[in-house]
Amino acid sequence: MLVPENFHDRSVCIIGLGFVGLTLAVAMAEAGFQVTGIEIRKDILKNLATGRAHFYEPNLDETLLRVIEDGSLNISSKIPPENGSTVYIITVGTPLSEKGRARFDMVERVAADVAKSLKENDLVILRSTVKVGSTQKIVLPILKKVGVNFNLAFCPERTLEGKALEEIHNLPQIVSGIDMSSNIRAAELFQFLTPTVVQVANLETAEMIKLVDNTLRDVQFAFANEVAHMCDAIGVNAFEVIKAGKLGYPRTNLAVPGPVGGPCLEKDPHILAETMRELGVEPHISMAARGVNERLPLECVNYVAEVAYSENIRVRKVTIMGLAFKGRPITNDLRGTMAQPIFEALEGMYPKAEFYGFDDVVSSNDIKEFGLQPIENIEKAFDTADIVLIANNHPIFSSMAIGRLSARMQKPGLIYDFWNNFSDRKLSLASRVRYISLGAHSLSEV
Repeated sequence: MLVPENFHDRSVCIIGLGFVGLTLAVAMAEAGFQVTGIEIRKDILKNLATGRAHFYEPNLDETLLRVIEDGSLNISSKIPPENGSTVYIITVGTPLSEKGRARFDMVERVAADVAKSLKENDLVILRSTVKVGSTQKIVLPILKKVGVNFNLAFCPERTLEGKALEEIHNLPQIVSGIDMSSNIRAAELFQFLTPTVVQVANLETAEMIKLVDNTLRDVQFAFANEVAHMCDAIGVNAFEVIKAGKLGYPRTNLAVPGPVGGPCLEKDPHILAETMRELGVEPHISMAARGVNERLPLECVNYVAEVAYSENIRVRKVTIMGLAFKGRPITNDLRGTMAQPIFEALEGMYPKAEFYGFDDVVSSNDIKEFGLQPIENIEKAFDTADIVLIANNHPIFSSMAIGRLSARMQKPGLIYDFWNNFSDRKLSLASRVRYISLGAHSLSEV
């Protein structure tokens, strides 16, 4: 459904053109909104000026270029004076501080910028992930200082990286306003993007939904990783336990174990916990799950080191394959990737070794900034390597000829697979090269 030209909120300003903001801006421009996108980071603006996104997302670049060329998306480094927008959508990040607490300084700063441009009866939507109560306690007081009437809503982003443009149009949009007028107005806006808009009772409910959704996913992945630990102790293959257990059985839908990170799952459970602790409630299950997922990289690296020692592997060259925080759907996002603690732990254990990185969609420059020497293809990733680690679940890894590639490694050598790409296959590896997967440690004696 295209936005009619006489729709009262056809002009929209989106502040923050990261993954959340840029995909929303492109989707709204394509739907017929007149969108002004605001971004202060110069490197991102340089990319956008050429019609290219600063991250990988299927079909994004071609759609971005089209809406820029037809004038439905205009990009600026600050909110233009008298820009004509009646809707302001805040999509800036809320990262954790070094002390593990959520930072809302960017939300505060952007809210203050919006306040300077706020006109009578404008609508402001907060889309950033925040502590419960933040729309009321942080954004509302800043906007009220202006002294004009306005609407305010919280409408959380829910899309998956690698499927954002598809999911913006398919997933239900949660909406809540500070009053019924705000509720209805935000719902009207999003009905042009998705056929299902869910209006909830209040802002806090909408904020809580976002945190609960992501924390649940973190808990589910943590249980899969705990299953891997338990299967190691028992002496069975976790991949087989999970795969066979859910085959044709609808009440079990357990994920495959593996590293859990990213810009949401490594952060949002902590934001939820911070909210609850301020109310005197300790979220025991949520925090236990986060602890399982945060300990996993070091526990696995310690096991790799035990195997390397027992096999007399001279660790001179290590390759980490799959540096983005996930491989399915495909992304090049390095935020919160568990490849970072894996690399740091290995580097601490083997300070004289050379470390290389391969990722099918992460750029060589980003791999260098990560601290690894970039490798351009899988064959070279295995060449003369003593240890190869598969750190994410990109489809390219499950389809590679691991037997042939193992022959390119040093002997003895070790392939450690965090994602069980080959656990259900009978492998024929080069002599003195071992393949070990997460959840099957005890099946490969140290």
